[in-house]
Amino acid sequence: MHSIEIVLAMLLAVAASGFLVRVLPFSLPLPLVQIGLGAVISFSNRGVDLDPELFFLLFLPPLLFLDGWRIPKQGLFRDKGVILELALGLVVFTVLGAGFLIHWMIPAMPLPVAFALAAIISPTDPVAVSSIASRAPIPKRLLHILEGESLLNDASGLVCFQFAVAAMLTGTFSLATASVTFLWVALAGFACGIGVTYAVNILQRWIARHFGEEGGSSILVSLLIPFAAYVLAEVVHASGILAAVAAGITMSYVELSGRAGASVRIQRTAVWDMVQFTLNGIVFTLLGEQLPGILRNAMRSVDESGHLQPWWLAVYVGAISLGLMLLRFLWVWLSLRWSILKARARGETRASPNWRIIVATSLAGVRGAITLAGVLTLPLALTDGSPFPARDLAIFLAAAVIMVSLLVAAIALPRLLKNLHVPEESDEQHEEDLARKSAARAALVAVEGERQKLAATSHLVEDGELFTACAERVSQLYQRHVDRLGGEADIAPEQARRIEQVERQMRLAGLRAERAELFRLARERKISDEVSRKLVRNLDLLETRQR
Repeated sequence: MHSIEIVLAMLLAVAASGFLVRVLPFSLPLPLVQIGLGAVISFSNRGVDLDPELFFLLFLPPLLFLDGWRIPKQGLFRDKGVILELALGLVVFTVLGAGFLIHWMIPAMPLPVAFALAAIISPTDPVAVSSIASRAPIPKRLLHILEGESLLNDASGLVCFQFAVAAMLTGTFSLATASVTFLWVALAGFACGIGVTYAVNILQRWIARHFGEEGGSSILVSLLIPFAAYVLAEVVHASGILAAVAAGITMSYVELSGRAGASVRIQRTAVWDMVQFTLNGIVFTLLGEQLPGILRNAMRSVDESGHLQPWWLAVYVGAISLGLMLLRFLWVWLSLRWSILKARARGETRASPNWRIIVATSLAGVRGAITLAGVLTLPLALTDGSPFPARDLAIFLAAAVIMVSLLVAAIALPRLLKNLHVPEESDEQHEEDLARKSAARAALVAVEGERQKLAATSHLVEDGELFTACAERVSQLYQRHVDRLGGEADIAPEQARRIEQVERQMRLAGLRAERAELFRLARERKISDEVSRKLVRNLDLLETRQR
């Protein structure tokens, strides 16, 4: 019963956070509101015993799967070099730099434990990055780089963490073994994600072709795919995190087949949006719920040691957070200098980005749930039965770094990037116009083909005239798109877009008036609830299409 109460309290906190963030008189990012509500929950119950492995299994696969599914693939592959540098090189650079810094500041923390702490706070969190990015005006290309980095750097950080813990337990470390293990963890994880997604979709396609398919079951299968990929990867001792990411990326390519029906896609999008909001909220609420207990354990550890004053904890947190930002800034700056030098060597001219972009990249390294869940897996004892050194302190420092990174990004990024002009990397409007024009031309061909097919099956002259009249009416809408986008009309492109905007505004006004009238008729019982729901749903779909 206690577990059910906790779950319901978490869900209520997530729902309330969506309202609180709008009611508060000052601007505050949604994750910080949810962390605060989680802290309130911790004082009203006896706490949640967070099992890190269960946490990884329940929350991370669907969130990482959805991020991989929706991340723009063109940007991901265009900037693959930069993303891999951040996801691999920066993690190792951070582990070494932050590890030595932590051990120098806290000599009582053995070097392997310092490296373990540095490793688990090195990867950025995709959930936290997405949450902060929703409120900060981060340029699109930079956002895609940050999202790609956060999706891929978890494996490198967790592998470094595992080997640092193993070195503490056994007293030995092998670089060759660590390298081979990392390759297996990464490659096998990607293979599991890709394989599971393709296998499930092939099976779905076969079942649908022979027996038909229920829309609800298709949506449910899409929810289960990330869990299947994660579990399979963990069974073969690969990265379940990368498996979930790879499954999402693969799903985006599978979707290009267009096999799913329109109603299924609409319903599935709504389901996944709800799942994303709920799980994101629970992740940060759980983080807030754990913080008071983590702080109490750290304070008790400091009191028992007798060597430190409690205020030194704040000094450690500030120094580690600042060190992480400086290491990230140094890596980004050196990587940028190297890219410019290589471009010049090839005879290319590449301008240096605005300094605010470099600083924003350094501050956007937000830590989150993966760091907290990972640090909680630190062993309780060494192989000889003695307590694991500085465990409570390491957990507190990791949790505090998460909070500081969220606060700094939430406060600094909007102000740093305000009124920043970034030139467009590609003409997005041109791509959209091209897509609309091509789709409209394909529709015109299809309408004419359907008219001819219907005319061939009927021998009545009246039917032929009916088919022609219907085809003309349907084709008029598509022909307008072709004329406007193709520049065949005597209207300037800017004026055409302005006309489209005004027409959209008028159509939305009409749709809202229709909906209000349907609700009025239903309230006055002039039409049934069934008719009202059917017609309102049609209007909702039309309004969604206009946006």
